[in-house]
Amino acid sequence: MAASGKSGQRIEPSFGGNADDDDDDFRIEASDRVTGGGRKPTRGKSAPAPKKKTQRSKRGGSRRGSGNGGGFIGLVRTLFYWCIVLGIWGAMGVGGLVLYYGARMPNAESWSIPERPPNVKILAVNGDNIANRGTTGGEALSLENMSPYIPQAVIAIEDRRFYSHFGVDPLGLARAMLTNVTTGRMVQGGSTLTQQLAKNLFLSPERTLERKVQEVLLAFWLEQKYSKDQILAMYLNRVFFGSNAYGVEAASRRYFNKSARDVNLGEAALLAGLLKAPSRLSPARDPKAAEERAQVVLGAMREEGFVTDSEIKTAMSQAPTKAKSYWSGAEHYVADMVMDQLPGMIGEIKEDLIVDTTIDLNLEKKAEEAISATLDADGKKLDASQAALVSIDGTGAIRALVGGKDYAESQFDRASKAKRQPGSAFKPFVYAAALEIGRTPMSIRNDGPVRIGNWTPENYDQKYRGEVTLADALANSLNTIAAQLVMEVGPQNVVKVAHRLGIDSEMQANASIALGTSEVSLVELTSAYAPFMNGGFKATPHVIRRISKADGTVLYENTYDNPPRVLDPAIVSEMNQMMVRVLTNGTGKKAQLKGWEAAGKTGTTQSFRDALFVGYTSNLTTGVWFGNDDGKSMKKVTGGGLPAKAWHDFMVTAHEGLSPSPLFGTTGVQPVFDDGGTPPAPTGDVLSGDPNAFPAPPVGVDGSMAVQQTRPLPEGNGGLVPPADVGETTGATKRTTLFDILTGG
Repeated sequence: MAASGKSGQRIEPSFGGNADDDDDDFRIEASDRVTGGGRKPTRGKSAPAPKKKTQRSKRGGSRRGSGNGGGFIGLVRTLFYWCIVLGIWGAMGVGGLVLYYGARMPNAESWSIPERPPNVKILAVNGDNIANRGTTGGEALSLENMSPYIPQAVIAIEDRRFYSHFGVDPLGLARAMLTNVTTGRMVQGGSTLTQQLAKNLFLSPERTLERKVQEVLLAFWLEQKYSKDQILAMYLNRVFFGSNAYGVEAASRRYFNKSARDVNLGEAALLAGLLKAPSRLSPARDPKAAEERAQVVLGAMREEGFVTDSEIKTAMSQAPTKAKSYWSGAEHYVADMVMDQLPGMIGEIKEDLIVDTTIDLNLEKKAEEAISATLDADGKKLDASQAALVSIDGTGAIRALVGGKDYAESQFDRASKAKRQPGSAFKPFVYAAALEIGRTPMSIRNDGPVRIGNWTPENYDQKYRGEVTLADALANSLNTIAAQLVMEVGPQNVVKVAHRLGIDSEMQANASIALGTSEVSLVELTSAYAPFMNGGFKATPHVIRRISKADGTVLYENTYDNPPRVLDPAIVSEMNQMMVRVLTNGTGKKAQLKGWEAAGKTGTTQSFRDALFVGYTSNLTTGVWFGNDDGKSMKKVTGGGLPAKAWHDFMVTAHEGLSPSPLFGTTGVQPVFDDGGTPPAPTGDVLSGDPNAFPAPPVGVDGSMAVQQTRPLPEGNGGLVPPADVGETTGATKRTTLFDILTGG
C-alpha cells in the first residue's frame, strides 16, 4: 500500500534494498515523485534546488548499490558483462581471421583428395609378395582388410573421440592445453585424426596461425564429404611410420616382414606408438623406446575397452620386435631390378601396379643361404667379401638372383649391374665358334708356346702338355689352345657367336678375347650358357612376366615363349659332352652333383680378382661370382674353388625332389674326328708382320687347375702358332647351319 507524507503527497515504496536497511532508504521527497507514462514530474515552489536533488540522488544511489549491486555479486556481474563483450569481439575477430585465411584458399568446389602416390606390388611366380615399391612403399588397404587392432590402437592413443567429434575436438584441445600448461612444455597435441589427415593431404608442415585455420576448415570439409571409416582408412594408408614407410602396409612389411592384414596386438600397438615421433621411435633405430611406447598404447586401448587385461598380458609376453636398419633379403635386389625395367616397358608409373615376376622365392632363399654360408665360412680368410648368383631356366626366366652378400649393407646389384671380365668362363663361346667351322671335341691341337703379335699366352701352371684334344683342353682350361682357336675362327666370329647366344655387352674383337678380357655382367653370361642347356635356343634373361593395373587390366606380358634357335643341335651336343668333362675330369670337380648330369666352366681373372663358375643341368643354368667391390685380389680363389662350392650347394637344394635327367645330346653319341685328321703344321712364330696387330691382353688367365701331366718344350726358335690367318680355315669341312645362311657365314 501507498503511504501519505505530511504534505499529503503519495510516496512510492522502493524495492531496491534489503528488508533490514535504514528507513531513510524508503523516503523520497515529494518533488521526486515519479509519474506514469514517462512524463516529467511537476515541480512546486518548495522543490529543492536541482543541485541538491542531484546530491541526494547520488547518495541514495550509492546506498542502494552497496546493498544490491556491489560487493562480490557486482564483481561477478561486471566480469560476466565483459566476458560477453570480449567474447563477441573475439568471435568477430576469429570470424574475420577465418574469412581472411579462408579467402586465401582455393575455392571449396575445387577441393579434392590428392591421388595417393602409386604403389608397385611385386609378386613371385606363385603369387607371394616379394616387395612393394614406390613413394609409399606399400599398397592401400581398406579397414576391413587390415588387422582390426591397428585402427583401435591408433584411435586409442591419437583421437579417442574420433567417432563422436565433427572434425575438431574441443574437449581434446582443452585437455591438451591444460596438460601442456601444467607440465610447462608441449606434451600433447589437440589435433584430431581428421585434422592430421587434412594437414598431410593439403598443407605444409610449418606451424603458423594461417595453416592451423586452414587445417580446421579442411577438417570440416573432410567430415562433411567422407564417412568416418573413409577418413580413418585414408589416414592409415598415408601417415608416415618412419624408416621411409608411409602407410600401415609399408610399415608392417618394413618392421615385421608381414602384411598389415596379419599384424597382432603387440605389433599394432608398436605401429600406433610410432605416430608420436616416427623417426625417433622407429624399432630400427631404438627398439627399446619403440617397445616402451607400445606399452603406453596398450594401456590406452585397455582404458577404451578395446582389449582385455589377458590380451595385453599375452601381447607384452611376446618377444620385442627386432627390425633391421634397412630392408633386408636378397629378394629386394629383384625388386630393384623390376623398378629399373618398368619405365622402359610402360613409361611413367601413374597408378598402382601389380608385377608378376619369374622369381621362385624358395629358390631365392636357397641361393641367398648358399652365398652367405660360403662367405661366412671361407670369405674372410680368403679375402673374398662379396658374391653374386643368378639362376635361370631354359626360357631365360630368372628364378633366383642374389646381388650381394647382404642387401641391408649394400643395395648395389652385382649380378646385373656390375661388369667384370669372365676369364676362362668365356671359353665355351670360343669352342662353339670352332665347332661351327668344322672342329670337333676330338680335334687335336698342340699345347705349347704360342705368340700372337706381341702377346704370348700361357697356361695357369706355365706347363705344356703337347698334343691334346679340344675336349681335354676345355676341361683343363688350357689358354694356349683357346688362343689358337680364336685365331682359327677369327675374333670377330667369336664375338658374333657370343652375341648370338646372349652376351649384350660390347666386346673387343682381338686375340685376347679367348681368355675373357671383355667385361660382361653375370646375368648375361649365365643366360648365354642356357642355349647349351635347352638344346640351342636363345634364353633372353627376364624377370617380369606380366604388368597389370589394380583392376586386372594387363599392360604388358612378355613374349619369350617362342625363342629363336641360336645353335645347331649337333653343336649343342658336342659342347655338352665337353663341358660335362669340366666337372668330371677338369677344373670344376667341386661342382659335381650326385645323381645329376651337370656341365659348366670355371673362370678366374688375373691376380685372382674375380672367380666365376657357370654351370647347368637339364633344369637350371646358374652363374656364381666371388670377389671384392674394389677389385682387390683374393687369396688364390679360383672359379673351381668358392664359386664352384656355392654353385654345388645351391643346385643340390634346388634339385631336391626332382627326377634326374641327362643333358641334351649327351647320350648315345659317338666321338667325331676332324675331316682333316691332324692339325696343320705351324707356319712360323708370328702370325702377322705387324707386332701390334694383336696387342697383349690387359688382364689375363684362368687359374682354375694345376695340371699334373707335362711334356718338354719343343726345340727350335719358336713355338706353335695359329695354323692360318684370322678367319681362314684349314681345309676341314665347314658345317652349314641356319645361322651361317642368315649371317652369310
